[in-house]
Amino acid sequence: MLVRAKIALTIFATGLVTAVLVIATVWTAFGRYERETVFERAAAFLDRITQNYDRLLEHHERQPQEFNAFLRNLVLYEPDTQLYLLDAAGRVLSSTGDAVLSPDFRVALGPVQAATVASLGQGSVVLGDDPERMDAHAVVAARALRKTLIRADEPISGYLYVVCHKPSMPGWSGALGRSGAWGWALGLIVAIVGVMTLFAALIIVAVTKPLHQLTQAVATLSRDGLEGGAQAALALPKSSADEFGRLSTAFGMLIDNCRAQWRALRRLDQFRREGVSNLSHDLRSPLTATVACLETLEARWLGQPERDADLALTEVALRNTRNAAKLVQSLGDLAKLDEPSFALQRELVDVGELVSDIALRFAERAARGGVELVAAPLPESSEPAVASVDVELLERAVANVIDNALKFCPPGARITLDVQTRDAGVDIRVVDTGPGIAADDLPHVFDRFYQTRQSVAPATGEGGKGLGLAIVRRIAELHGGSVVVNSALGEGTTVVLHWPSSPAVLSG
Repeated sequence: MLVRAKIALTIFATGLVTAVLVIATVWTAFGRYERETVFERAAAFLDRITQNYDRLLEHHERQPQEFNAFLRNLVLYEPDTQLYLLDAAGRVLSSTGDAVLSPDFRVALGPVQAATVASLGQGSVVLGDDPERMDAHAVVAARALRKTLIRADEPISGYLYVVCHKPSMPGWSGALGRSGAWGWALGLIVAIVGVMTLFAALIIVAVTKPLHQLTQAVATLSRDGLEGGAQAALALPKSSADEFGRLSTAFGMLIDNCRAQWRALRRLDQFRREGVSNLSHDLRSPLTATVACLETLEARWLGQPERDADLALTEVALRNTRNAAKLVQSLGDLAKLDEPSFALQRELVDVGELVSDIALRFAERAARGGVELVAAPLPESSEPAVASVDVELLERAVANVIDNALKFCPPGARITLDVQTRDAGVDIRVVDTGPGIAADDLPHVFDRFYQTRQSVAPATGEGGKGLGLAIVRRIAELHGGSVVVNSALGEGTTVVLHWPSSPAVLSG
């Protein structure tokens, strides 16, 4: 999810939660206000009764039936209100309700006593028993009654107790519902949240526009590179004093520095390739001439016992000169493969037949070293392993892998060449039972000029030069393929070259 979307969603969620909390707060506040209003009205109602009728208990004792009618007349104009006369223990003596109560029915005396001393604003609303509806959370008010007022400390003889019934809907919300104001208020709140969300989204777009431009510039630079992304700097936001402006300026400077360094590296790399190529070209002729001279001396002194010492020195010189000539040729080939303008000469070939021909080329050398070289044929039921490759380079890659295996495999070892079709491509597997490669050396076998510790010194002409597998990897990369080496000491080595069936475009 984009940062813009995250911020917009956060603002919308915050606004929605705020609106819900505001509605809940208003609802609770109005409910509280309604209960306080009801309590204040009930307390004022009881004050009027007790001020006008000071002998309620005596009236009830003399005429109970008439007293019930009297109480009903008092609440005639007080909707949702019931009036009760209680004795000092909370037992209901008289009631205006329709419910038939048992003679010993009592209400909780604690809320009654609390209601006699409560005043609005100081523990104001008191909730108590509602005998009519068996509700313990009705708004109640009460006043203490005494049978005589001669003495101020006369004990309480009873209570005048009023219960304000809860309607099915709070009065204020019911009024709002009936008047349509509640729906209007909800609609207004939703509209405000929507407008503020839209306004916040516009602000977010304006504020994050520089970040969006920076993101596009980075994407362009990643896609086209330092050379192809020359227009990336033009898409950067204008410089300003805020954080985005400073980031844009720093990013522009970074791009300029990277391009300058990239151009310097390209010049150095071009100089290196040209230098290696020229050096390889210049050294080939003298090395070839030296090899020819040494071979002539070797042939001339062969069979002359008095020249045995000279012949031994000539053989050492010839072996090292040949190795040097191979190294120079490998350097030249690798420099050629590194050229950005190098192009593959592709053609469709049967990789299985090509690998078999390469195996025949190394068969004599393998036999001289006591190594068994086998090219496993494809199953008769399988399709031919056809791929679009540069035949010369593929032969060079497979030959380098086989040559590397022959250098390190002792007599009695076995090298197996296997061709398989897999994942819209062709795998060439070269498996040997040689000494294997140490775990520390395995990650570096494709590094240029890297030689494992098991290599024999180059002066003997037997060890690797550290370029064979580097050339193999470069050839595989040019084809859009890959090369993987799996090995362990004492368990042999497996090299897998994967060649795509269809041509793959790879930048040099």
